[in-house]
Amino acid sequence: MPFTHDTDASLVTMAALVNSAIDGSLDSPALLDQFVVDQEISGSRTHDEAERAEVVALRPTISRFFDAEEAEAVELVNQILADHRALPQLVRHDHWDWHLHAATSQAPLAVRLAVEAAMAMVDVIRDGELSRLTHCAAEDCAGVLVDLSRNRSKRYCALGCGNRAAVAAYRARQRGD
Repeated sequence: MPFTHDTDASLVTMAALVNSAIDGSLDSPALLDQFVVDQEISGSRTHDEAERAEVVALRPTISRFFDAEEAEAVELVNQILADHRALPQLVRHDHWDWHLHAATSQAPLAVRLAVEAAMAMVDVIRDGELSRLTHCAAEDCAGVLVDLSRNRSKRYCALGCGNRAAVAAYRARQRGD
């Protein structure tokens, strides 16, 4: 995979954020707390409804990356970075080695998520890899995914669609379809 560990993590967080509209993983401040733990997001938190609402309000912006052509993605990245006055810095924390953050750890969670997404998209755009951000192949799913596989074979989001498709295919084979 051509991306660094922090870019991979940010891209996965972007997909999880967009898919939270489907799976309800941000429907309360407590669920946001779990999301932050699951995504290994560092920095300050308020743990309140206002913080949750700011993060949820970020979903439409982040979801635009999954349909964007290069020019639109570039414009969106530049707008996010300018809006939040991003200042890239090398940091090391927790179990992560040196990587870039472009918002301080004291910045609001939604700002950190937006800026980290924009920084990850810088790598995606520069490497010509926008096709790795895509939609789930399941016909009944509106989820998104980031294909970080070496052979670009990931087709289903993390919402269980791959398992459902495999079970359906197995049952069809058993019926002789």
